[in-house]
Amino acid sequence: MDEQIEIPEKFKTLVETIATMSVLDLSELVKVLEKKFGVSVAMPMMAAASTQAGAAGEEANETPSTVSVNLISAGGQKIQVIKVLREALGLGLKEAKDIADAAPKIIKEGIAREEAEELKKKLESAGATAEIK
Repeated sequence: MDEQIEIPEKFKTLVETIATMSVLDLSELVKVLEKKFGVSVAMPMMAAASTQAGAAGEEANETPSTVSVNLISAGGQKIQVIKVLREALGLGLKEAKDIADAAPKIIKEGIAREEAEELKKKLESAGATAEIK
């Protein structure tokens, strides 16, 4: 990609500093930022990977069998449900808690039925109520 990217003046020194960092330093920086702001870069990466995998699967199979998992209620053991959400979706603590608090909410879309059944089983064993659509 020889595309020229225009960097706003207020970010130029930051981008220049990042560009000179080693891969190990960048990895450490990402971890620090994740802890500092309670976010995770894993979710967007996972979402992009599942979107690409889903597109490849749809091309190979004319009748896609993808479903969604809907969290109906976090139940009485919300902490356990939050742990399952963090693990299954690659989220930070705050994001997982927000999803648990926002129930009913679709938590994962366009996934294989087998994966959806597994996620539903994990959520229900943690005390949540979930459904597959």
